[in-house]
Amino acid sequence: MIAQETIEILNAKAALYQQPQFIETDPIQIPRAFSKKEDIEISGFIAATLAWGQRPQIIKKAKLWMELMDWQPYNFIMQAPDKDFARFSDFIYRTFNGDDCLFFMYSLQNIYKNHGGLEPLFSEHPTNMKESIIHFRKVFFETPHLQRSEKHVANPEKGSAAKRINMFLRWMVRSDEKGVDFGIWKSLKAESLLIPLDTHSARMGRELGLLSRKQNDWKAVVELTNNLKQLDSSDPIKYDFALFGMGVNEGK
Repeated sequence: MIAQETIEILNAKAALYQQPQFIETDPIQIPRAFSKKEDIEISGFIAATLAWGQRPQIIKKAKLWMELMDWQPYNFIMQAPDKDFARFSDFIYRTFNGDDCLFFMYSLQNIYKNHGGLEPLFSEHPTNMKESIIHFRKVFFETPHLQRSEKHVANPEKGSAAKRINMFLRWMVRSDEKGVDFGIWKSLKAESLLIPLDTHSARMGRELGLLSRKQNDWKAVVELTNNLKQLDSSDPIKYDFALFGMGVNEGK
């Protein structure tokens, strides 16, 4: 049983941090620069892929990727000649290098040309996000690639919390009156989403008695999400704003 005080805190903090000004310091500002569905999806996936480390650097590198695509991600992936892809060879962010970048581009090209885009892949198992991510990952890596690139797409089948993929799914699926998440994927429902678990949200989850598991892995994602569903079964991941915001901006 979740304490009433905890419920009140989470509801208040979710409302506080689910605000448009949140976008100013968050990688979600990258897809917010676009209006076309495919551009939002592709730029969002790229921004989420790079979302580890300091947020200013994440945003800087995601913007550079968009600049290299002339701020037309869908048109570039679908129409640019191979010689234009060569400009990505020197891209680097932490352990993500030019080879990874080129593979991601060609894999996204394959997905939009032969699989109908990102949404159909993640909608293969609309009520089971673990199976949806596993299916997506299988298709994503059917394009020839170096083994090293596989570490950049989390695998929940091996216990990964898949924070960045779950964050991307939150962006695409959730809709809210505040205008933070997009809600452009209608084939999935917010009630099926899972918490984008990171060190901040995990720490706050434990401090609030919502998470007992010590490891930040897939089992922890499921445990925390299930407890958040007790607060709001139709939209449990709105509390990502509360947990992450409290973890980053507040003390205990």
